[in-house]
Order: sequence, then C-alpha cells, then structure tokens
Amino acid sequence: MGLNALDFAIIAVYLVGITLFGMRFRKRQRTLRDYFLAGRDIPWWAIALSIVAAETSTLTIISIPGLAYDTNLTFLQVVMGYVIGRFIISFVLLPHYFRGELFTAYELIERRFGPRLRTLTSGLFLLTRAAAEGVRVYAVSIVVSIALGTGEIASIAIITVLTLIYTFEGGLAAVIWTDVVQTGIYVGGTLVGVFTIIHYVPGGWTHIHQIAAASGKLQVFDFTPTFWKPYTFWAGVIGGAFLTTASHGTDQLIVQRLLAARNQRQSVAALLSSGGAILFQFSLFLLLGVMLFAYYMLPSAHFGKPDRIYPTFIVTRMPHGISGLLIAAILAAAMSNLSAALNSLSSSTILDFYARLRPQTDEGRKMRLSRLSTVMWAAVLFILAVLSLRRVGRVVEVGLQIASIAYGALLGVFLLGVLTRRTTQNAAMAGMVCGFVTEIYLWQFTAVPWTWWVALGTVVTFIVGYAASSVWKEQYSPGEG
Repeated sequence: MGLNALDFAIIAVYLVGITLFGMRFRKRQRTLRDYFLAGRDIPWWAIALSIVAAETSTLTIISIPGLAYDTNLTFLQVVMGYVIGRFIISFVLLPHYFRGELFTAYELIERRFGPRLRTLTSGLFLLTRAAAEGVRVYAVSIVVSIALGTGEIASIAIITVLTLIYTFEGGLAAVIWTDVVQTGIYVGGTLVGVFTIIHYVPGGWTHIHQIAAASGKLQVFDFTPTFWKPYTFWAGVIGGAFLTTASHGTDQLIVQRLLAARNQRQSVAALLSSGGAILFQFSLFLLLGVMLFAYYMLPSAHFGKPDRIYPTFIVTRMPHGISGLLIAAILAAAMSNLSAALNSLSSSTILDFYARLRPQTDEGRKMRLSRLSTVMWAAVLFILAVLSLRRVGRVVEVGLQIASIAYGALLGVFLLGVLTRRTTQNAAMAGMVCGFVTEIYLWQFTAVPWTWWVALGTVVTFIVGYAASSVWKEQYSPGEG
C-alpha cells in the first residue's frame, strides 16, 4: 500500500515540530552546568522518561519485535535483570555521585584513584559509545529507507542533521524535554499498532493467543541449566543486572541524566521508576512481535531480515495516517537516543579531556567548544553508521554486544573505587586492561553468550585490580596532576 500524502505530512510535522521545540532551550544555556546538566533543575519524572528514551533506540522498536517473531518472550528475563541493576546503582553508586559537584561519571574515578585512570575510563567510554551508537543510527536507515525510499545514507543524514540542530542549541535540557515528548509518541504509536494488528487478525486476540501458544511464542522463563544459551533465566537476570549496573551506573549517557536531578532522592526516584516503565515497554515490543507472527505466519527470511518485519507491516498494511504516526514514533525513539549520545559524548570530551588540559579557559569559550564538539561527534556517528551498512545482523543484539565489550571493565573499576580502600590507581588500571581483554576474547574467540560478558569482565577486573594492589602501593592524593 505504501505511504501517502497524509502520512508524509504527519512525519514532516513531527520532524519540524520536535526540532523547533528543542531549539527553544538555547536561551537558557549560559554555562557548562546549564548545557550539560540542565542547571540541575529537572524533575524526577522527566528524567525517568528521558532514561527510558535514552535506552530505547530504533534498535528496540524494530529489532525486539523481530526477535520475538523468531523466538519467544524469553528476552524479558534480561529486562528483569535491568530492573535489579537499578536497585544496585541506587544503593551502591548514586550516593558517591552526589558527594560534591560532578559533571561526568569519570570525575568520581579521578577523585578516588587519580587523573590517569579517569582518562582511561572516559576514553574507553568515548570509543565504545561511539561504536554502539553508530549501529543504532544505522538502524534508523532501515525504517526511513523503507518508509520514504530515500536510500540508506540519505536517511541517516536526515535524522542526524535534524537531531544535531536542537542538541547543538539546547544542550541536555533540550535532550530531556524532547525525550519526554518522544517517549509519549513512540509508546502511544506502538499501542496503536498493537490494537490495529488485533483488528486485522480474524478472531482477534483469542486467535492470536492460540497461534502463539501452539508455536511456543509465549514462553517467558527458561530454567535450562546451561551456560551457552543467551536467554535463560540465569543468563538473563544475572547478565541483565550486570549490564544495567554498568550502563546506567558508569556510562555517561545515563549518569549525566542522573546528575541533572535536583538531589539524590529525586535521582533514585527517576532511576527506579524508569525500571517499571522499561519492563512495560519491552513487554509491549515483544508482544508486538508475537502478534506479527500470528498475522503473517511466515519465516522471517521472507522479509530479508527480522528487523524489517515491523517497518514493512507499518508501510504496507497500516491505514494511512496511522502508518505515518508509527513511522514518526520510530523516528522519535531514534532521535531521542541520538541526541542523548551526542550530548554525553560532547560532555565527556570537553570536561574529561579539554577542560583538564586547559583549566584557565573561560566559560564562554568552553560553551562554544562544547557545541563544536557536538557537531564533531554527529559527523563521527554518521560515518560509523554508514560503515555499518550491510555488516550487521539483528541490530539490537549487535548494539548490546558492542556496548558490553567495555562495560565489564568499567563496572569493575567503579566497584573497586566504591567498595575497596586498598586498591591503587595502577592496580585498578591493570584490572581494567585485563577485564577489557577478557571481553574482547569472549567476543571474538568464544561462543559464550553476550549476556555473560559484562559479568565475567567485571569479575576479572575486580579480582585482578584488588590482587594487584599488593604490588602497587601508591595512593593518589587529591590535587595531584
């Protein structure tokens, strides 16, 4: 059926409207505290929705339904781990972040260990976050090229430029408040999609449930005692908890939002409430995939890739108007995630590197360089997304795998910092290198499921770092260069 003028009008109104809305926040950005922490004046509920949006990229919306279409609902076990990880962060890491005025996660590392380890951790964040975001931006091209027929590279360019405009102008405040709007759009759009599929399948939900149950699509728990399956209860809950503790507790993408809260109590409220929202959201996307299976009853290879199933359904089967709304919803998730990445990459670049090398630079120049850094990272992510074309499989798993490569090393170092007193900077660096090499090895040379990588990398980092402290006795003192 394809999109018509009404669909294109809805998409255009969304793209223009959200860009103009984000630009409204420029006038409030006078200092780095305003630009990167939104003046620390964001209510907890807005931060919660922004956290949900930041971890919900196009990968989630198009790839999670494809995953359920091919398998079942066992990915929810990983999401349960996501919720557990939020409680760990709230009690173990957040109290340390709110002792003093921190702008980035890696300032905590310098305060505990020293400047060299801060450089190492923030550098690792920049490299792995950029690589993971490149895959996420690539996922946008799947949707836009199907919907608009613009070609993959042009599709990536359109979204990157529009997102850059309001992120460049409005900083974190623009990112968070556009996230709030975009979360409502893509969740509402997905609910519309669910009810539309129910209407299309003869017999409605009753028939969908019968088909799904008969095909084993409704299985949530898998207690198989094996180490080699990615979505068992053990791998899901344990691996998901480690993954979220790392991604939400050590990654500047999320920590930046937590630091923008008015106080620690509101930061905890934002983080924990986002857990309930993310559980609902992933359940919704997985259910959507099961319903699409009941509708099509075809192998995913029929669509080329599982990630193309939901976008294809939207463009070819949805009524006009609704299809435009759903494409806009997917673009909303893409733009919210990309804006978060641009702002966090820029903040770490300026605050963890430039401002330390040029401490006498005035605030005005730092602001100009912050915006320039945002543009630079937009160009980098565009290039990485183009390089990802036709080189990835199911994009949600590829994105999680790339992010997981560094998370174990980062989490291990943070835990050494907050749980031990004897660990020294050199010892922590040795542990971090060993943990990172371990995760590279797991990724390239083993069949160990990605859900275990962060847990194993964290354990290796922590044990090596703690044991090596008996060799390196030096201790960093605040004020050292």
